Amino acid sequence: SFQLAPQISLYPQFIFNLRRSQFVQVFNFSPDETAHFRMCLNRVPCSDALAMIQPTLMSYGFQGPPEPALLDVASIAPDRILLLDTFFHTVVFHGQTVAQWREAKYQEQPEHAAFKALLEAPQSDAASIVDTRFPSPRFVDCDQNGSQARFLLARLNPSATYNRDSGVGTGGDIIFTDDVALGVFLDHLKKLAVAG
Repeated sequence: SFQLAPQISLYPQFIFNLRRSQFVQVFNFSPDETAHFRMCLNRVPCSDALAMIQPTLMSYGFQGPPEPALLDVASIAPDRILLLDTFFHTVVFHGQTVAQWREAKYQEQPEHAAFKALLEAPQSDAASIVDTRFPSPRFVDCDQNGSQARFLLARLNPSATYNRDSGVGTGGDIIFTDDVALGVFLDHLKKLAVAG
């Protein structure tokens, strides 16, 4: 019977992403990097600070125009391209099928003009983000199951991990982590709020 008011319904989600961000988790970051990240957080406008805490994820596919996607491992699909903006990194992530089609050079064939447009859309959106932001974010172009995919996987909600499957569809992905998922985090917060 626990409910949050609509005005603060997204607050626990921001806390979840803040505790997983480079502002709180300093492992694998030097003290200088940690100081730089925290200084940037204190100096940027609120919209940029929100992107630092909870990145934006856009999904590009053949079904229609780009649309916001959940910051979750379930958003990964073999026929989609994802654009992640974490303020410090801009990541273009190609699903497995899209990457195979790109490697087969389908975009160079005239009958696959829609596929060429699909490949170009997130690249141009990422370029506009990189060109307009200061400090300029690191641009990462990666494929599913590639080594650079870690930039995306590190920021996604681990709803499907090696020891907890939450119905990832065919072609989806899992995250190899022991970190809790957003659902588990919210359930624990509800128990604490009701018990206290």
